[in-house]
Amino acid sequence: MHSPMQRKYAAKAAHGVCGEQEKMNILCLIARIFYKEELLMAKVEIKKPIVDEIIENLKDAKAAVLADYRGLTVEQDTELRRKMRAAGVVYKVYKNTMIKRAIEGTEFEALGADLEGPTAIAISKEDATAPARNLYDFAKKAEALELKSGVVEGTYYDKKGITVIATIPSRDELISKFLGSIQSPITNFARVIKQIAEQKEAEA
Repeated sequence: MHSPMQRKYAAKAAHGVCGEQEKMNILCLIARIFYKEELLMAKVEIKKPIVDEIIENLKDAKAAVLADYRGLTVEQDTELRRKMRAAGVVYKVYKNTMIKRAIEGTEFEALGADLEGPTAIAISKEDATAPARNLYDFAKKAEALELKSGVVEGTYYDKKGITVIATIPSRDELISKFLGSIQSPITNFARVIKQIAEQKEAEA
């Protein structure tokens, strides 16, 4: 937005009624305008790769979870990043404006309402519950970490909802528990059959 003095010089320039000093002032004004435009373009060029990075991370992602990391120590932050990396989860801290631009028009757009204060985003393309689960587990020993919200398999969850999602076991855990549940009856049945066979042999 231009100042009243800048608008005055611009009007005089348009009507060709400028003195020498005013001409110099107008030239300075034009130079400032071009400088501001170039500075703005430079900022846009700097921001674009960051937005593109977020877009790429979210492409085909099964889940994205926002977290407030305020209060974490450097050691805790380092440990959290290591834990997320080991779980195959992308964990990054971005400016809210960058995330907001990246999620516009996507299934993650609902997260925009929760982009307030310092924000970290955890993204997974493999395990839909991994971001929430790992953040939640880490928050048990680092109380400063708080889940804000998330989108899992295209559905938005608020803080309460994403906390529930965080308690769901991983796919591997679920499969392991399922196999254990069907294996026990089979093992018990085989044991009974063996005992009957041994008893028959003893009777013979």
